[in-house]
Amino acid sequence: MSASPASWLDEIPARLADIERAHLLRRRRVVQPAGGARLLVDGQPMLAFCSNDYLGLAGHPALAEAAREATHRFGVGSGGSPLVSGHSAANAALEQELAAFVQLPRALYFYAGYATNAGIIPALMGDGDALFSDALNHACLIDGARLSRATIHRYPHADLAALEAALAASPARRKLVVSDAVFSMDGDLIDIPALLALCERFDALLLLDDAHGFGVLGPQGRGSLAQAGLTGAAASRRVLYMATLGKAAGVAGAFVAGDAALIEWLLQKTRTYIFATAAPPLLASALSKSLELIAAADDRRQQLGARIAQLRSGLAALPAAVGWHLLPSDTAVQALVIGSNEAALAVMESLRAKGLWVPAIRPPTVPAGTARLRIALSSAHTAEDVDQLLQALQRHAAGCATGQN
Repeated sequence: MSASPASWLDEIPARLADIERAHLLRRRRVVQPAGGARLLVDGQPMLAFCSNDYLGLAGHPALAEAAREATHRFGVGSGGSPLVSGHSAANAALEQELAAFVQLPRALYFYAGYATNAGIIPALMGDGDALFSDALNHACLIDGARLSRATIHRYPHADLAALEAALAASPARRKLVVSDAVFSMDGDLIDIPALLALCERFDALLLLDDAHGFGVLGPQGRGSLAQAGLTGAAASRRVLYMATLGKAAGVAGAFVAGDAALIEWLLQKTRTYIFATAAPPLLASALSKSLELIAAADDRRQQLGARIAQLRSGLAALPAAVGWHLLPSDTAVQALVIGSNEAALAVMESLRAKGLWVPAIRPPTVPAGTARLRIALSSAHTAEDVDQLLQALQRHAAGCATGQN
């Protein structure tokens, strides 16, 4: 009896081994909250610098109480898609509150940020259209662009001259510019007024992903668009503002806000909205309470700003010989570029041994040769927490500079 032909499935173990040899294998950790910025990670207590809970609201008792009350009123699940039976009174109220909070005409609430961008871009763009994407955009924007089947023009990060040239050269009638507001792996903020000016000039729509700015930037945490003065009476119909609700808001989900007609179009055409079960009303109720907390959280934002300044000042004292590079950022995302995958993992493990959890970010999330520590700060961090991290990094850097690590 002849042997059966080899299956491509037999290649998977070897391909996994290749990933591990390149220091690119990812491993999940089992976590539990342990108070403040601390977590139990695989059963071990850790001071965490990896959470996007920038205002420390995820464990706020008022959010838990709002969710508990909503569970008694609405139950746990939503039971259907939003266009069938899943659009609860809580979800409907949240959409109105989100629109009012970001000072835009209308909002559409989604169950996840990835699904929002992956769905709304194909709802807006198609064959023959032109899409212009920053080179460092988040994966959900990239995947949404690919799904749209539009012609994609990828311009160098924050290079508005290159974007201008690409827009000018495009013969497409429908054009969409997509960009993060705060870039998730670098922490820098794009020049939103300049982006909008280009869109006005070339009759393009701007989709702005403010996942890492909502709740933190702008007056009362209303986001980067509000910080740029482009909401309320100054809002442009050319801007679709998207933000996630599982970071500074401390819960889960996402929304997109903008011109009422555009939002209605997205409601009618976004497959990831139409054909998915709606977010549970207990989350919407928790988010309604979260918006109240965000608006009143100037003290938390000030605390976060102080920790950002403290970290950047401390990292400036690292020995130059080690070759690490802190990227420019005034936001909660602080990227310390180490270089190779192996070196970044070594720093992460050195910190982990000292009870500090700081993730090493490697390709394809970031470009090859720029593996880094992504230090995420929160208002839950104390000055002592940041000092502990700085001392550990300084010891490791000193060891690298002298060849002892």
